[in-house]
Formats: sequence, structure tokens, C-alpha cells
Amino acid sequence: MGLLTSMRGDTGGQIMLAVLAVVAVVVPILNLAVPESSPWHLSTYTVTLLGKYLTYALLAVAVDLVWGYLGILSLGHGAFFALGGYAMGMYLMRQIGERGVYGDPVLPDFMVFLDWQQLPWFWHGFDMFWFAALMVVLVPGALAFVFGWLAFRSRVTGVYLSIITQALTYALMLAFFRNEMGFGGNNGLTDFKDILGFDLQSDATRIALFLASALALALGYIACRGIVTSRLGRVAVAIRDAEARTRFIGYRVDRVKVAIWTFSAMLAGIAGALYVPQVGIINPGEFSPLNSIELVIWVAIGGRATLYGAVVGAVVVNYGKTYFTGAFPEAWLFALGGLFVLVTLFLPQGIAGLLRMLRRRGGGTDGPKTASGEASA
Repeated sequence: MGLLTSMRGDTGGQIMLAVLAVVAVVVPILNLAVPESSPWHLSTYTVTLLGKYLTYALLAVAVDLVWGYLGILSLGHGAFFALGGYAMGMYLMRQIGERGVYGDPVLPDFMVFLDWQQLPWFWHGFDMFWFAALMVVLVPGALAFVFGWLAFRSRVTGVYLSIITQALTYALMLAFFRNEMGFGGNNGLTDFKDILGFDLQSDATRIALFLASALALALGYIACRGIVTSRLGRVAVAIRDAEARTRFIGYRVDRVKVAIWTFSAMLAGIAGALYVPQVGIINPGEFSPLNSIELVIWVAIGGRATLYGAVVGAVVVNYGKTYFTGAFPEAWLFALGGLFVLVTLFLPQGIAGLLRMLRRRGGGTDGPKTASGEASA
């Protein structure tokens, strides 16, 4: 089944992609073509903020793929996101060259400060964009494959698997905090200058990164939709609902889990790589287990096992976070926790479920069934 064919019957996804396309056209016009004196002008700061939301949305789709359709509650996807971010950050650091504080053409500033004499072997190749782009998907993918192969073959499931994924990201956070690891320690990687020769601070570059994020989200969504509507997706849902029975009738459950888990990690790595040049920094704080827990909240609020609900949840929650951390900084975490509790109690299917309910009350009919057995909005 073709990827575009898989969008048939996914009304919610089609609406989301249509809105994304409109936003991708309107935002550059309002930023570049509308003068700053106009009330319709969109600042570069807002463009960057929207681009960051789109990378979060792609990350949420990756989490929903494994949680909603495979039944794996991952509390460690923030690790794959951060690894992709570090791979891109290493490329951006190599592009600084002699423009750094210490003027070393090869060593990043933090290495000169720590009196490193030569570039570590694992930094070689990151002066080339194609190599960095390859590492963005290969590093998270390789880690996910090894972790999944060991965990799924050992039949670790449920809360035990969730705890292990959380332990993985916590261990990586502690490791990356160490200066001797060669990734900038507590400060991480920052002070980026340009990407592919273009100034990172220019409006045109910010627009290009925003559009790249929108394109990645669209392609990532379509790819995930293709998976969940394929035979592999149907087997994944069977594993989620009755793993022992699926294994008994002859399916290699561990292989299905590893394949989807690894693909999801690679999507998270791409999201991290697009995130870093827009925010201008990557540090070990991105590995924090709290970040991975927050990802799950995005998906739960948007609507698990809908994919488009994960996009809505990520954008809505992060917009709320941006607003409330400025207006009510001390109350934001309480608001987020309260929102999660309310959604769990009264909207177990999230915002997507609410939209379906309103559509039914309005006299509409449910869309065709998805691979998860739920009607598409």
C-alpha cells in the first residue's frame, strides 16, 4: 500500500496536513513580505517558536507510534531526540572554526578550555553535513535496535519496560554531563554560527528551518500512517491487544517490536536534529526523564492511537507552556498535571476523542476504522 493511499479514511490526518500546508505558506509571507510596522507581521522569534513546536509534534508522533499502536509506554524517547540533537550540534560546532572564542580552526571552544590536544575520534566526519545527517538517524536507530533486541527477546513488557527506558535516558544524561565524554559537559553545545553556509540568525534561514520542520512532520506522519495501515501495523495492534495470542499463532513478536521501535527512534532523532539549530543549544538537560514523561502527556492529551492527535497535543500543550510559564511561572507544572488528570478521567481518548464525540452529536458519521479499531475523526 502506498504512503499516500494510506491517508484514505484518515479525516483527522488530512485536516492536520491541510492546516500544516496553509501554515507553511502563510508564515513565510507574514515574516518576509509583510513590513514590521504592520500588525500582520510575524516576528522571527515567533517563526522559531512555531518551528520548535513542529519538531515537538514530530517527536509526539514517534511516541504515539510505539505507545498507541504497539502498546509500549516509552519513557525514554527523549534520549533519541537528544542524540539526534547532539549529532546536529556537533556538525554546527565544527562549522564555527576560527570564529570561536579561542580561534582554534579544529577544536571547539570547550575542548580548548579543557586543554584537549586533539579532536576525539568520534568527532571526525562531523564537518560534513551529509555525515552528520546520517548520524542523526543511525545513532538513535542503532541504540534503539540494540536496546530493543535485548529487551524484546527477553520478553520484558509493561511497567518493567517503561522503567528500563527511563533508566536508559537517565544513564545517558549522567554520562553526557561529564566533561571527559567530549560533548561539552553541563553547558553542552552552543554558540552556533551557520548551517550549510547560511547564517543561523538570518530571517531567511529561520524560515528555511521552519519549512524543513513542517516537511519533516508531514513526511513523518504519512510514513507512520503507512505503517499502521499496513500488515505490519495490524500485527502491531494485535501485539498491543493480545501479545501472547499473537505469538502463539506464529508471528515473530520481537521482530515486529524491534522494527517499529527502531523506526520510531529514528524519527525522534530527526526531530532533535531540526530542534537544535532553531533553539541554538543542546545540553544534557534534554535527556532528563521528565522530558520523556512530558512527551507521554502530550500524546495522552491529544489522543493516543490517532497520530494526528499527538500533533495536536504537542502543539496545544507547548503553546500553553509558553504562555503560562510567562504569565504564571510558578503554577505551570500544577496546571499541566491537573490537565493530565482531567483528560485521563473525563477524556480518555484525548482531544481527538472529544472531536469525534462532537461530530457524532452534530449528526456526522464516524469515519472508516483505523488499524487500532477506532474511527478516524
